[in-house]
Amino acid sequence: MSAVIERPQSLLPSRFAWLMGLHAENYHRLARMFGPKDLPIGSYLSSLDDGLDVRLDVLERHRYTLDLHLTYCFVDSETGESAPSAQLRMYHDAHMAEVLDCRADRRLIRAIGPMQPARSVLQRRVRMSSFLNRWLEYLAEQGHSIGTLEPLMPAVSGVIETPSR
Repeated sequence: MSAVIERPQSLLPSRFAWLMGLHAENYHRLARMFGPKDLPIGSYLSSLDDGLDVRLDVLERHRYTLDLHLTYCFVDSETGESAPSAQLRMYHDAHMAEVLDCRADRRLIRAIGPMQPARSVLQRRVRMSSFLNRWLEYLAEQGHSIGTLEPLMPAVSGVIETPSR
């Protein structure tokens, strides 16, 4: 009699499957929260009473993709850049949102510690997508939505002004 030895199937998804799941969840969070697929190219501001305004820039629109930039409206005093901020690409046909680049505030890095260097591109992408997922969840809990999103109006001088309330 021969015995057949089977490899047990893992109960946990692979890192790649986990990443694809994060991409899908981030797509649906973005779509529910801000509806960027229906927004014209331009800049938008979501303002609540907490003083942490969120800026969404719809940068490029193609048949199956949409490029976005999401950030808070404050600047990291050490780098002079908006932080945290994320460059995103939404794939409408696959219903996925990929983080192309993600930057954190230096104060945040000092408070929680630097992210350890990723051992692989996959590990870096998982970290960026996980960060976006938690950030979108936080923004939704704070009340940011398509209902709080207003277009920013370009001024004559080229400086973008916030809409009057």
